Amino acid sequence: MKLLSVNVSQLATVAYRGRSVTTGIFKTPVPHRVTVQRMNLEGDRQADLSVHGGTDKAVYIYPFEHYATWAHELGRNDLTFGQFGENLTVEGMLEETVHIGDTFRVGRALLEVTQPRVPCYKLGLKMGSAQFPKKFLTSYRTGYYVRVLEEGTLGAGDSIERITMDREAVTIRQAVCLAFFEQKDVAMLEKVLRIRALSQDWRTMFQEQLTAITSGKTQ
Repeated sequence: MKLLSVNVSQLATVAYRGRSVTTGIFKTPVPHRVTVQRMNLEGDRQADLSVHGGTDKAVYIYPFEHYATWAHELGRNDLTFGQFGENLTVEGMLEETVHIGDTFRVGRALLEVTQPRVPCYKLGLKMGSAQFPKKFLTSYRTGYYVRVLEEGTLGAGDSIERITMDREAVTIRQAVCLAFFEQKDVAMLEKVLRIRALSQDWRTMFQEQLTAITSGKTQ
């Protein structure tokens, strides 16, 4: 596993459907090492802190292997590091093999996986297609957020080591499926809710799903 690119951005104001919106999605690679802090990467900004940032979503990771697939599906040859708004473009860390609660040493930082990424309209704005966020979600190629357990520096070319794997072994792909496509799997809901590292937003969502199912069964 390897870190291929570190991508950051300042805030930008762009036109969207007749109004101005502020976004930090236009990430570009940096040529030097940066410090990973509890809430974010050094030099990076996040616009809407209700859906990005905070301790549960401090850093966004995206697998580079998806770039070729998207290029083929979209008929594009202009996809560059940071294309999907990710802070870290990585190799060898697919959604099928990374679990919520896994921890990884990246450079001198220790990161813990908390939840998949849910795309918003700003990804569609970045990609030039209002339909792209739905396509992104249904592809299961969402990437994922991490919290920072230990601050430290990292840079392109750093190796990545999995330090621990969560005992429940719920992959990012499985979590996406449970949240949006197979929402009534009680056993899986109970399983994912046992994961200590699960972000608070997704814990609340899954608990509401489980409560709705179990209350319905008792009526």
